[in-house]
Order: sequence, then structure tokens, then C-alpha cells
Amino acid sequence: MNDANTTTLLDPHVATHAGEYAQAFARQCPFRHVVIDNFLAADVAAKLLVDFPPFERGNARNEAGELGGKSTVERIRQFGTPYAALDDLLQSRPFLDLVSHITGIPDLLYDPYYFGGGTHENREGQDLDPHIDFNRHPIENWHRRLNLIVYLNHEWSDAWGGSLELHSDPSSPDDRVHRVTPLFNRCVIFETTEWSWHGFSRISLPPGREQLTRKSIALYFYTRERPADELADTHSTIYVDRPLPDRFRVGRTLSEADIEKLRVLIARPDQHNQRLCRDITDLTGKLETTRTALHGGWPGRLRYFAAPARAAAQADSAVNAGAGSKPRVDHPGSCSRRRPLRTGR
Repeated sequence: MNDANTTTLLDPHVATHAGEYAQAFARQCPFRHVVIDNFLAADVAAKLLVDFPPFERGNARNEAGELGGKSTVERIRQFGTPYAALDDLLQSRPFLDLVSHITGIPDLLYDPYYFGGGTHENREGQDLDPHIDFNRHPIENWHRRLNLIVYLNHEWSDAWGGSLELHSDPSSPDDRVHRVTPLFNRCVIFETTEWSWHGFSRISLPPGREQLTRKSIALYFYTRERPADELADTHSTIYVDRPLPDRFRVGRTLSEADIEKLRVLIARPDQHNQRLCRDITDLTGKLETTRTALHGGWPGRLRYFAAPARAAAQADSAVNAGAGSKPRVDHPGSCSRRRPLRTGR
């Protein structure tokens, strides 16, 4: 894709004001990010919303494996011409260079697997605890460097919850929170580091707007290397449980909303523990498989080491097929941690 095609899909002001956006990105409030309104050309954004997949089309199961209020579809190219054009844009060198110019991160890599990304839709009652993201691509082992999210909501208010929250440190009583309202064709780009804590509060829509959902397209970018002061051991998504709201004080009479809030806060740590148990079970199974292979002589070892190569080849074939069947990729598990994993910062 050439520069002309890039500017056809993006609103021209993005490239024209790239220097100003670069200055905004570098301010670190609370960490490096920039908000760009009217990011895509108006007709492109409108078509993406029209062709946004139905909630039932996506993976509507939460991280506990239960039917939940969030639906995601990673492979967006299957949704027709507008999404195919967006996919072409994302992997083009002119677009990647433009994002590099804005963020100061060179040699960005497009993720053909859309691992964890794609279309995201959240319904009433859904929230996302503050967290930092997994830091390595599960297949390529690239460093995850940037989140780029485009919102597709013509109507939204911070009072409804669901606004993106960028935290300085969610486990600290001095946590500073910067909110980004997820309005139509608004793009937010932020760094993915050991201190880029983010999430959103529970969606609670007002009467008459219960049919609204929070729609976005989430895109993640990688590099083969990253600065030494940002390096950390490979980890999955790390969550911090939300604290008890200030309104809970001695003498307060609990309302129905208060009781529901307490139910959620009590259940959330148990959900994190269940994820940890599944992760440990999975790792134990892999350890047993490795042990069996190592004690099975050369034939067993050859089968063991050949399996990842076969899986990678199958995944590459599916990616090259475009809108064909998606390779099955096990997502990294999630764990709950109270402090960020900061190395050399």
C-alpha cells in the first residue's frame, strides 16, 4: 500500500499534525499516550460501524470460560471490504512509519494473528479491572509495544462507565486516573509497558439507552527489540482488583446497587484464582508431556520437538489464507498481582 492509499483511509490531519501528536504522546500523563479524534476518514469509520459483527458472532465467553458481556473477533478481514482495507492499511509500511513517528518507537510490526485484538463489544454490566498487558507475542516472541484502539460509539458519557481509564498505579492510594471517553472515530494510542495500567469501570446505561454497547477495534503492535529499561520477564496479563469504593463507610445503609457492587468485588478475586489454577494445571500438563518425551528415547524427543514446528506451520498457512479458518492459539493466562513488574525503570 502506498502513501496515497494510506491518506485515503486516514483523515489527512493525522499525518499533517503528526508532530503535534508526537509531543502529546511524550507527555507521560500518567504514561505515554495520545488521543486523536477523527482518526479515520469519515466514510471509512461509518462503513466499519455498519459492518461491525453481531455480538453473537464473536467469542462471548469471559476469561473464566463463562458466557459474559464481552464479545471479540480477532480476525477482522472476514467482515468485508472495509475491514479488508483496514487490514491492508495496518500492515503497510507508510502507516507503520507514521505511527512510529507519532510514538517514537521505530520498526513497528503488524500482528497477522490479531492476538487479543480485533473487534471488541461490551454490554451493560461489563467492566475491565486495571491491568498491564502480556508483554510478548505468544507465537513470534516479539515485544508488545503499542495498543491502538479506535472507538465506534456515536453516543457515550463518562457517567455511564466504560470510559478508558489510564492509571498511574491502581494499587496506590495516590493513583492518578486519566479518562478517555470512547466516542465515535476517536483513536487512543498508548505504550505497552510494565506501568501502562488501564481498564474501564462497570458499564451502567441510563433508562432508554439499554440497547447501546461499547464498540471498538483494538490493534496491537510489536518490535523485535525494546529498550533495556523496559525489559521484564515474559508474563501474561496482570490484574489489580478494584478497591472498596469510598461510599462504603460506617453507618451507611446499603442499597441494592451497593449489594451488587459488593458481590462483584467479592467474586472477582475468586475468578482470578480460578484462572491461576487453570494456568498451573496447563503448565503441569506441559511439564508431564516434556518429561515423558525426555524419557521416551530419541523417537519421543523428536516427536516432542517437532510438534511446535508443525503447529507454527499450520498457523502460518491459516494466516496466509486470509479470511480462512483461524488457527487455534491458546491465549496466555491471566494472574492477579498487586504491584507492577518494573525492571530497571
